[in-house]
Amino acid sequence: MGLGRRRSGKRADERAEEAPAAERVAVAERAPAGETDTAADRADAVEPARPVGASALWSDGLGRAGTRSVQVLALVALVAVAVFAVTRLTLIVIPVLIALVLAAAISPLVGLLRRKGVPSFLATVVALLALVVVLGVVVWLVAAAVVKQWPELRDQAVEGFDELQTYVQNLPFDITEEQIASVRDSLVGLLQSDAVGAGALAGASQTVDFVAGFFVMIVVLFFFLKDGPAIWEFLLRPFEGVRYARGQRIGETTVRTLGGYVRGTAIVAAVDAVAIGIGLAIVGVPLVLPLSVLVFLLAFIPLVGATLAGVLCALVALVAVGPVEALIVVAIVIAVNQLEGDLLQPVVMGRTLRLHPLVILIALTAGTVLAGLTGAVLAVPIAASIWRAIQVWDGPDLPARFARQKRHETVDGAPASSS
Repeated sequence: MGLGRRRSGKRADERAEEAPAAERVAVAERAPAGETDTAADRADAVEPARPVGASALWSDGLGRAGTRSVQVLALVALVAVAVFAVTRLTLIVIPVLIALVLAAAISPLVGLLRRKGVPSFLATVVALLALVVVLGVVVWLVAAAVVKQWPELRDQAVEGFDELQTYVQNLPFDITEEQIASVRDSLVGLLQSDAVGAGALAGASQTVDFVAGFFVMIVVLFFFLKDGPAIWEFLLRPFEGVRYARGQRIGETTVRTLGGYVRGTAIVAAVDAVAIGIGLAIVGVPLVLPLSVLVFLLAFIPLVGATLAGVLCALVALVAVGPVEALIVVAIVIAVNQLEGDLLQPVVMGRTLRLHPLVILIALTAGTVLAGLTGAVLAVPIAASIWRAIQVWDGPDLPARFARQKRHETVDGAPASSS
């Protein structure tokens, strides 16, 4: 029996030497009082294994930094490929994004009709027709106003150009009539050149793309309104458990954010358009209705839209009625924008768009570079939706770990970190 015990003890020592350091420490903690020191000494005597060969190159700080760099480069390459694909497929991507934003905005109307007992197909058709009718009426009113007042505006523009020519001739430095005539002839030659013809052909091609994209958008919008929840449920089929619940939260939050943004911006833009339109009518500026519609549309571009609308209104007033009236228009636009920023937008928009102005500016720039004016309009609500999705990543009120706010507090005299 003594020999058996010695052999058992020898095998136990061999297993202890082969065990990892953490297990030996655990054995030392569980050992009786008389054997604790011996087990601890054996654990300290054995050093952890060091990487050998090629793996040793990546084990130090520089190697870990290189690993992270490779990961970052791979992520940047993936984003670059995605951006390239989006820019090549704008005829599909842009209509789908517009349809998504519009569907989020008018989905409450479809939901209301369904709760009233209207069949899903009929409710979708009614909401879609209502949107098309509203857009058609607005386009018709703008076109009618432009056609009606265009001769008057043209004559006033000619008079304004003559006044500008007189003003230029009275400047301290000399600008002769020959120079002005040369500039005018250059403009006429530019309009009659081949470049303008090529631009017209490009414009015709863009018109065809616009019409095709518009019909794609209408079809996609119809299916988003009719089967939006079912489509999202289909996309979530590969996920289960926590990931499925996360997908549900992201879908609901995205629709709520996009819809709230579009509806709130539309209310603010309508108030701006009406207020500035009344001011333009009082001053006597022509084309009040087209300019009001332009103010409404440009209001969907944060930060810079209101400024562009004010500049255009002031230019029309300067050409049509004079510099004093143009300054009055500038004052009206500034007052309305100030009222919107300080009172109307915080009340209507609430916490829908919780983005720093710098983030909004970067999103606007990126959207404009990728998709022009349409990208500028869509960039901010998409950025806001992405940020809101991050805010509900781990729970209804629990952001993703990297986005949680960290605060250092003092607990019983010792610093503590809480998120």
